[in-house]
Amino acid sequence: MKKLLFSLWLLGTTLGLRAEDGHQLWLRPHQAAPVTVVVAAKNSALLAMAKQELERGWQGTAGATVTLTLKKDNAIKHDGFRLGPTSVRATTEAGLLYGAFELLRRQQTGQPVADKVFNPSYEYRLLNHWDNPDGSVERGYAGHSIFWRKDSSFVVTAKDKALWQQYARANASVGLNGAVINNVNASPLILSAEYLGRTKAIADVLRPYGVKTFLAVKFSSPVLLGGLKTADPLDPAVKKWWQAKAKEIYQQIPDFGGFLVKASSEGQPGPQDYGRTHADGANMLADAVKPYGGLVMWRAFVYSPNDKDRAKQAYNEFVPLDGKFRDNVIVQVKNGPVDFQPREPFSPLFGALKKTSVMPEFQVTQEYLGHNIDLVFLSTMWEECLRSDTYQAGPGSTVARCTDGSVYPQKHTAMAGVANVGLDTNWTGQDFGQANWYAFGRLAWNDQMPSAQIADEWLKQTFAGAADQRATTAAASDWNANFLAPVTQLMLASREAAVNYSMPLGLHHIMSATHEHYGPGPWWAPPKMRADWTPPYYHQAAANGVGFDRTTGGSNAVSQYHEPLAAQFNNPATCPDEYLLWFHHLPWDFKMKSGRTLWDELALHYDHGVQQVRQFQQVWDKAQPYVDAQRFAAVQNNLRAQSGNAVLWKDACLLYFQQFSHMPIPATVEPPMHTLDAMIANDMVRPRPQPRP
Repeated sequence: MKKLLFSLWLLGTTLGLRAEDGHQLWLRPHQAAPVTVVVAAKNSALLAMAKQELERGWQGTAGATVTLTLKKDNAIKHDGFRLGPTSVRATTEAGLLYGAFELLRRQQTGQPVADKVFNPSYEYRLLNHWDNPDGSVERGYAGHSIFWRKDSSFVVTAKDKALWQQYARANASVGLNGAVINNVNASPLILSAEYLGRTKAIADVLRPYGVKTFLAVKFSSPVLLGGLKTADPLDPAVKKWWQAKAKEIYQQIPDFGGFLVKASSEGQPGPQDYGRTHADGANMLADAVKPYGGLVMWRAFVYSPNDKDRAKQAYNEFVPLDGKFRDNVIVQVKNGPVDFQPREPFSPLFGALKKTSVMPEFQVTQEYLGHNIDLVFLSTMWEECLRSDTYQAGPGSTVARCTDGSVYPQKHTAMAGVANVGLDTNWTGQDFGQANWYAFGRLAWNDQMPSAQIADEWLKQTFAGAADQRATTAAASDWNANFLAPVTQLMLASREAAVNYSMPLGLHHIMSATHEHYGPGPWWAPPKMRADWTPPYYHQAAANGVGFDRTTGGSNAVSQYHEPLAAQFNNPATCPDEYLLWFHHLPWDFKMKSGRTLWDELALHYDHGVQQVRQFQQVWDKAQPYVDAQRFAAVQNNLRAQSGNAVLWKDACLLYFQQFSHMPIPATVEPPMHTLDAMIANDMVRPRPQPRP
């Protein structure tokens, strides 16, 4: 019966929809059945939103009565809820809103609705926006900031509020409850009275959807903004300045979430400038916000050019501080030890910090994975990290369980995602970029959710019934077989394809920085550039082989992993192929597990990545009858550009590395279409898709 109802819904919506611009995300409007919503609690803006969502999206029995009840339930944690076919029960108002969205999602995607408790894996589930006060966005590929602008910076318009409300609704629909609305490379201006006034306006709009507002702050703000002579965290005047600033913020925004801090990294000021530790700096800020229930998220992305292996530095700096942070400090750790690479082993800090609250940080914006062009579904990448076993408390000590409170009794739990949101009509610069925003929210709510389920949900809500009028002859019964199944498989394979055509077998950080990390640049090493910002530092290609030696005979980064991983990674015979060149520098003729040489294996991976993207093009072309014309053409154009990009990666890397291997490209690999000299001269001019029709 459920499958029949879903098919009828598909058919009905197919008959009524035309081309779309993607602005509605996965919350596209559809005809709702009449429903009566009874709220068994006091009236509030947040409860009004829950009621409104059910009334405008109900797909259950016409005339049904749905009850929303606030009630103590020991089985419900944080903002979780108990769901029934016509009821939502929670201990918080936000829980009722999340339950309403879950009920609607299950109706729309054909999932069963039974009495069940849904608890979030993490207490805080946040987007980190790298938006600047002038409206620009660092690593932003979807236009300017939705929060800040250069002109008329402090004027709040009705259009601003409408956009912020749409943004907050999208976050709430997937359980996200926090937003850091400015760049971690923070400007001190963000704490000025004028910018705090605009922050208050933003917070007022986000609040009715249960989304708390946070700010990233510059550690030296007492000097740059407050006129002090020092930002030493142990200086009484500095402490007093931050305490006064916290009081000023909470007077305007009583539910302000707290601060995100990037300090003593990439030239950003921090406590180490004064001979202090990360704990000294974080604790000073934590004390300032603690009276108001605020949180300090202190990033562990720290490195300086004085270590022979950048991947080791965060572990070396933070493990000695375990247990020295205040209980309202949570250390924010990137998924891998370097920097959001297409594939990295998990950061060894996960599980190693046993007395400190730790939160994973993932990158939703595709800085190293094709910007707003390449179709790369990141959920599989995050799932890989979360399910990695650290062995820190024995087998089964996965990254997820080490960070969500299952293994260690963390005071606070959280997950952060670096956002891909901007002023572009479709919010993320490309239609499939929305899937990563959606996936991050779903995994932050449930860190055990399979990527296949997430892709299935997103496609059903985003594309079902979106066919152009010209394609209404395509029967709804064909949709699952001819659109949902193949496009789901495309999404699930897309991240591995990107790894294959860019940085396979553990290669990392070999992109060109000339074009903001889009496209290959294994040769990129400008004069006087610090070594750890250049690809040769990482691939170390030479006549005797390729890869970074992190074994006990090299940098010994393997020692930061718990056994049996340290021994497994240390031995090339047992190291997984996907991390081989991350941990080992090996000769070009090294014999792989497949029986092939390392050189041949590398070449075949690059070629396979190219062929995968071409197959994606074929899958999408066949999906045309099931997609509105506007979004079909936009995705098709991007896939064409991605196909060209994959070929450039293959040609550039194989021709560059061939200079050292002196080995022929295997006959089964497509011959290069470009010359190395031309690619280096052009430094990979970024290909762009055609504009939207």
